[in-house]
Amino acid sequence: MPNTKTGSKQILVPEARQALEQMKLEIASELGMSNYDTMDKGNLPSRQNGYVGGNMTRQLVEMAQRSMGGGTTTR
Repeated sequence: MPNTKTGSKQILVPEARQALEQMKLEIASELGMSNYDTMDKGNLPSRQNGYVGGNMTRQLVEMAQRSMGGGTTTR
């Protein structure tokens, strides 16, 4: 059974780790944080870190919906 602890950074599919990291860096770059991988995340405001995570979640949900629905979505 997966770990449901709030705030867990456990990746359920370890093979996806690299793709998720790449997605995070691309989203951060789109948000104007081009050096996100080398930034000290402890010095970033939680709002900026939240934008990255929120956009990742939004895109992952959209990808899952497309795969489940077999079609495209509009924004």
